Amino acid sequence: MSDTGRQSLTDKVGAAVKPDSEKSTTEHLGDKFKGNADSAASTAQPESQKSYGQQIGDTFSSNSNQNEPSMTQKAKNAMGLGNN
Repeated sequence: MSDTGRQSLTDKVGAAVKPDSEKSTTEHLGDKFKGNADSAASTAQPESQKSYGQQIGDTFSSNSNQNEPSMTQKAKNAMGLGNN
């Protein structure tokens, strides 16, 4: 279960594991929009108010808003699937 205004872990994983080459333009734009909205919601919500699941999700998706790629992006890059 995700917190209000946040992407569920299932949605994040689903978007991350599908290769970018198999995504339509609409999927790319949707992923970008959802990712940006989730990142903004993560930043606005204090750590103390996040559910345990969202804290874990933020750790793996690097939603600390630093200029480092997420663990998921690093894995995609290592497998040659990341374009970013």
